[in-house]
Amino acid sequence: MKRILPILLALSLPAALAQTAQPAQLATTPTVTQASLSTSAAVRIAQLAVQNCAQGGYNVTATVVDRAGVTLAVARAENAGPHTVDASYRKAYTSASARNATSAIAENIRNNPASAELARIDRFLVLAGGAPIRVNNAVVGAVGVGGAPSGTIDEKCATDAVTTVLSR
Repeated sequence: MKRILPILLALSLPAALAQTAQPAQLATTPTVTQASLSTSAAVRIAQLAVQNCAQGGYNVTATVVDRAGVTLAVARAENAGPHTVDASYRKAYTSASARNATSAIAENIRNNPASAELARIDRFLVLAGGAPIRVNNAVVGAVGVGGAPSGTIDEKCATDAVTTVLSR
């Protein structure tokens, strides 16, 4: 009986978890329609993020990617360091891929050491400064900013730009 109980528990746990978890919604048609961020909105977000940081005296680069992580727009302050181009792209890519802010991903890694392997994913940069762009709760892209003295400042410049552009 002592051997059977752990086996029964192990078999019943996945069933119990499945009852509480939301099932994945799979398409019932051969194609799907997804919202996309326009290039004009992406350009405005990138430019405004750079301007937001410039008002604080920071030379940054902002990259906006679509939901698949493909670059739509890049804006770079004249005096931004060369490393900021790659950093902003990788932050945007990470955010689009994970559908989460890079600051939240970094926090998760700090609180859950088992998730530290996320930082090893190719092109991921787990530093604050990347934020998803949502329209009607669907991620349509992401923005990454690099070059300010902290990722928190990078992220604020990015999210303020998204809020401004999407609220027009």
